Amino acid sequence: MNNAVRVEVSKKGSENSTSLIRRFSRRAMSAAIVRTMRNRRFFDRPLSKNVQQKKKLHSLAKRANYEEQVKLGKIDPAARKRGRRR
Repeated sequence: MNNAVRVEVSKKGSENSTSLIRRFSRRAMSAAIVRTMRNRRFFDRPLSKNVQQKKKLHSLAKRANYEEQVKLGKIDPAARKRGRRR
């Protein structure tokens, strides 16, 4: 978190805790802290080129193996389609 924004509130005189929390949450909302945290929550950093290439090669090898098994008659492709869940 490089661009950190601090939000501080201090109790004013005889202010109760609920109004203090309400004031803090309002100030956090105005500083857009909540929105940015929600955006960052599910952020996935992009994969490097090498990792992408490895994944692609792995999937291609799996597909080639599956197609070979189908040609040899060890796997019935129709049975595979029926077994899927929706």
